Amino acid sequence: MTLNEAQKRVDQWIKTYGVRYFNEMTNMAILTEEVGELARIMARKYGEQSFKEGENQDPAEEMADVLWVLICLANQTGVDLTDALERSFEKKTQRDNTRHKNNIKLK
Repeated sequence: MTLNEAQKRVDQWIKTYGVRYFNEMTNMAILTEEVGELARIMARKYGEQSFKEGENQDPAEEMADVLWVLICLANQTGVDLTDALERSFEKKTQRDNTRHKNNIKLK
């Protein structure tokens, strides 16, 4: 699935099952919540914390939730994520084309 297809599928799902999008500020709060849930799993799975009994241990589920809400925000604000990601690649390539290779901390 491409980013464009994902944006269309989320939009169709919202219109079919979700009644309407939550407003942008609500979705921003939900995005923050979902990132926090992902951070909790990462801290327990790859960091020094341990899981509580019955706690979700699947980062993929939380990553998908983060992506879902981010797509909702993109749809609501007219952002084409494919175009935005392409521009981000261009920016990072121009800015960082030798920066990381020359970083002695990464060797």
